[in-house]
Amino acid sequence: MKNNEGKKKPCNCGKTKDSEFSVEPAENSGGFSLKNKLGMVQKYAMSLRSRGFRNKKTNRSTKQLRVLSCFGDQHLGGELPPCEHLSESKTEGKYFCGGCGCGDRKATWLVSDGDEYSKLDYPKLQCPLQHPGFTNYRPSHSTEAEEPVSRKYYIENISYKELEKIPVTTPEMSEEQKRIQEETIKKRKEAMERENIPEN
Repeated sequence: MKNNEGKKKPCNCGKTKDSEFSVEPAENSGGFSLKNKLGMVQKYAMSLRSRGFRNKKTNRSTKQLRVLSCFGDQHLGGELPPCEHLSESKTEGKYFCGGCGCGDRKATWLVSDGDEYSKLDYPKLQCPLQHPGFTNYRPSHSTEAEEPVSRKYYIENISYKELEKIPVTTPEMSEEQKRIQEETIKKRKEAMERENIPEN
């Protein structure tokens, strides 16, 4: 993570000297005890409830924060590396969180293809590092602004313009809204056909 001397960092934190990011310990750094496993089950149940029967997804800006928290922004020319817990799946091109104990399977991939539901889509989702964008997010401590700045501090201070560069896929409407819209369009077409009104 090198910066040119005197050049302002893209996070707009005002720092100009070269730095590395500090590393924060994960919640579950002590291994996976029975207590941790029960906690994981409760967190997963919370996420499932938030998804509901209609596959509700989080909003675009929240997902962008989550993608930034997990994958960093070096691939977009930024200086934030991927999270230390980002783990490569056995399936090529897929990744999962190695810090929360969810394992490597389709349901736990952080990002999926197209409109498929991925882990980062859940309206409620917890992060072992309590990063921005997640339900259990805790703001950084004032000491995290000191060199080397923490990942959390960097993410908290990234400009909206930089955040908008993070590519994510989220539906513009829920499945229920799509169904209602399709039914409305179908009824309108049927009514126009009955009255012999040409479509525009």
